[in-house]
Amino acid sequence: KELKMNSTCIVYGSSTGTCQDLASRIATKLGVDSSNVFDAGSISAEQLNGFQNLILGTSTWGAGEMQDDWYEGVKALKAADLTGKTVALFGCGDSESYSDTFCSAMKEIYDAAEGANIIGSVPTEGYTFDDSDAVVDGEFIGLALDDVNEDDLTEGRIDAWLSSIKGSL
Repeated sequence: KELKMNSTCIVYGSSTGTCQDLASRIATKLGVDSSNVFDAGSISAEQLNGFQNLILGTSTWGAGEMQDDWYEGVKALKAADLTGKTVALFGCGDSESYSDTFCSAMKEIYDAAEGANIIGSVPTEGYTFDDSDAVVDGEFIGLALDDVNEDDLTEGRIDAWLSSIKGSL
């Protein structure tokens, strides 16, 4: 069946503004209205149920933890009916200072989105990091971004990822 692009929402958890900025950039490139871009701390299961496609982004903190707003966001995600929904993940991290947990927080959201059709895995080639919980079967479970050390690669990584998932949204 034909899905409309406006049935996509983007949910982010951001402490310093980086992940929020990336969410806005992704929304603009996908043509998702800013009214459908939400902070993870303020979404409800009912809101999530209103969308066919969920693009979920988090920064990674400490020893690989989700951004704080996602603790509420994960509750909403688990309470939502994800059957038949498409989920794509993106994460931002610091591959130099936290190379052993680079973008690991994506895994907690990935696990919470169980039951959805999760798309958008990204090969680890071209990334420099030691370990990440977000690598499953040799690929990142979503788009990993390091806007701290590799901001020159961010735009190209977003564009390549969006072209890989656009057909499924």
